[in-house]
Amino acid sequence: MSDKKELDVNAMPPSATELRQEVKKRESEEAKKQAKAKSVQEQKIADFAEDFLKSHVGEADILAVRRAVAAAVENGKFEAMVYTFSSDLCSDSGRAINSGDKSWPETLQGKAKEFYDRYQKFGKPQGFRLKAMIISFPNGMPGDVGFFLNWGSDLGS
Repeated sequence: MSDKKELDVNAMPPSATELRQEVKKRESEEAKKQAKAKSVQEQKIADFAEDFLKSHVGEADILAVRRAVAAAVENGKFEAMVYTFSSDLCSDSGRAINSGDKSWPETLQGKAKEFYDRYQKFGKPQGFRLKAMIISFPNGMPGDVGFFLNWGSDLGS
């Protein structure tokens, strides 16, 4: 069917069975393509999770935070989202963050915990504030967490 031939108006058209088979073949190819894409995405998520839980905050991570802050300042903002990760990587799947529980830092793991510890050591003494928020809700459930660094005054920014 996908052959590009000259159309012979006198020839018999494909049968209904042949057309159904062609549609099913295309559906099958599309399903395989989607399954492969899903598998690739799942592997990326697994690799990110492994890196998140086993690796440490590095220079590139710190530079990314500084770039995000600099870009926000250039745009006249007093806050920047400086890090994101899946709420599944919190020990409670993001419930404490979502509910505003003051003990949310205790649920952090891996790089998120290290980022929070760095904030406590370097950011907080410099007058920064850090908040964590659920920034997506796929299927109504907590999705990604965003860390927001704020440097506005307490009087309105």
